[in-house]
Order: sequence, then structure tokens, then C-alpha cells
Amino acid sequence: MCLSIPGKLIAITNQLDDVFRTGKVSFDGIIKEVSLTLVPEAKIGDYVMVHVGAAISVIDEDEAKKTFDILMQLGELNDLDASNEV
Repeated sequence: MCLSIPGKLIAITNQLDDVFRTGKVSFDGIIKEVSLTLVPEAKIGDYVMVHVGAAISVIDEDEAKKTFDILMQLGELNDLDASNEV
């Protein structure tokens, strides 16, 4: 099943302009490089939903934490491998 996973945007790492950006997102301490092209409004500290390496929406912190906890309980975070940290 394809899922989007909530994470916290902790850094903007590359910015061509206001739209084409990448950033580091923390998924409970596991850091991944993510495209921010679809969420030009996202800023450091925001929580974003990430699907296949791209942030697809900005969500509030409470919703992000609830969703992450549910995904963890369901065992749906196994592909979020700490060995691939950025």
C-alpha cells in the first residue's frame, strides 16, 4: 500500500526559486531529503505529509503526531529505514 507519512521540516537544503526547493524532514529522528515543490508555503518547523520523496501537503502538529503514531502501531513504517538517513 502507498502511504504518505508525516514529518517535520527541519531545514531547506536547496532552493532554485520560491517553488523548486528541497529540504530535510525528520520522521521521529530519521532524516530524509524531500522535494518541497508541491508545498511552496512550507517553512522550517512545519509538518508535511510525504509520499514517495515529495511533500504533498502541510498539516498541523497534532494531526501529524496522531497519524505517525497510528502508522507506527500498524507496522507501516518498516520502509522508513534509519540506514538511509541523509
